[in-house]
Amino acid sequence: MSSTDVAVIGAGAAGSSAAFHLARLGHRVTVLERERSERVKPCGGGMAASVQQWFPFNLQPAVDDVIQQVDFSWCLTDPVVAELPGSAPFWIVKRERLDALLLDQAIALGAELRRPFEVADLQQDESHWLVRSKDGEVIEARAVVLADGSGSPWPTRLGIGPRSLHMAKTLSVRLEGMGTLQPGTARFEFGLVHHGFAWAFPLANGINVGVGTFIGRRVSDADAVLKQLLPDLGFSSTDGLRQNADLRVWNGHTPLHSKGIVAVGDAASLCDPFLAEGLRPSLMSGCEAAASLDSWLNGTQPDLSNYTKRMRERWGDSMAWGRRIAQVFYRFPKVGYQLGIKRPTAPQRIAQILSGEMGYGDIAQRVIRRLMLQRG
Repeated sequence: MSSTDVAVIGAGAAGSSAAFHLARLGHRVTVLERERSERVKPCGGGMAASVQQWFPFNLQPAVDDVIQQVDFSWCLTDPVVAELPGSAPFWIVKRERLDALLLDQAIALGAELRRPFEVADLQQDESHWLVRSKDGEVIEARAVVLADGSGSPWPTRLGIGPRSLHMAKTLSVRLEGMGTLQPGTARFEFGLVHHGFAWAFPLANGINVGVGTFIGRRVSDADAVLKQLLPDLGFSSTDGLRQNADLRVWNGHTPLHSKGIVAVGDAASLCDPFLAEGLRPSLMSGCEAAASLDSWLNGTQPDLSNYTKRMRERWGDSMAWGRRIAQVFYRFPKVGYQLGIKRPTAPQRIAQILSGEMGYGDIAQRVIRRLMLQRG
C-alpha cells in the first residue's frame, strides 16, 4: 500500500488543475485516471480567456481559436451577430490538449500519475482515506479530490453535491474542415432543439458541433437536429465523430465537501444550466479546492467548508439566477430569442457573460420580468 497527501480521482481539467496547485504548494499528490490514454472528449471547448490569471504558465498551447464574433439564429434564420470586444476574449480549446497540458504541469511539480487506475472503493478511517482499485491496489491518502466527471458515483454515495441530479443530454460531433463557419466565429442555434440549443465552435482544422437539452424530461432528437444543422454549416448530415453524454448541471446550493474530501468540476454538478459552460467552473473549482485543502492539511482550517463557501460566492450565486433564466427561456424560447438575444444591448451582455466579466444575477431580474410580462 502506498501513501500520499491527496489522491485526485480523475485527470481531466478540474482534477489536473487541483493537482497542479496542490503540488505547487508542496503537497504529495497522486492522480488516479481510469483511462489508459487521452481520448477525444464530448466537449465544445469554449472557455473564457480570463482563466489564464489562475495559472502561472501559458495556456495558449491548448487554444485552437479566439472567438471575435458570435452568430445566433432561430431555426437557421433570423440571424443576430454579436461582436466580442477585444477586452473580453473567448477561447476555443481541444479538451484532450488542455487536460494534457494541465496534467504535465502538475507532474513537472512532482505529482504522480497512476493510469489506468479505476477506483472500485473509497473507505475512510479516523485520519485517512483508503482508495482501492479494481485490481486490488490500495492508496492511503489524507484527502481526496473527486474529479471523475458527470458519471462519478462517489458524490451521491458520500452525500456531496445535490441529492437530486439534474442531467443535460448532449450529442457532440467533431468535424474535419470549416464548412461555412468562419474562423473566430462561434454559432448558437435556437429553435431546432426542444428545451435547449445547438452550437458550433471553430477548431484549428475543423469544428465542434453540439446539441444539448437542458430542462425537462423530453430529450430532443439530436440526429434530426443535425440533419438540418450540418448541411447549413456546409457538411453532410452524416459527417463527423459523434459522442453522446449525460452532463450534470448546477441544481442548487449544496455542500461540495465532507471530511477530508471535495468534489470538483462535473463531479460537483457545476455546469452552467443555461449556456452549458463547464470548463471555467472546472478550473475554478480545482483552484479553490487546492487552496482549501492546503489550509486544512496545514491545520489552519478545521474543515473544508471554506471550499463550499467560496464556490457558492464565485459561481453558485450566479448559477442560481442562470437556472431561473434557463427555466423561463427554454420553456418560451421564441419569446426569449426575440426579447433577449435580439435586444440592442445583447452583444455586450453576451460578451461579458462568456468572458466571465458579468454574472447572471446582474441581468436576471430584468430578463425574467421582461419575459413574464410578454407572456402575460
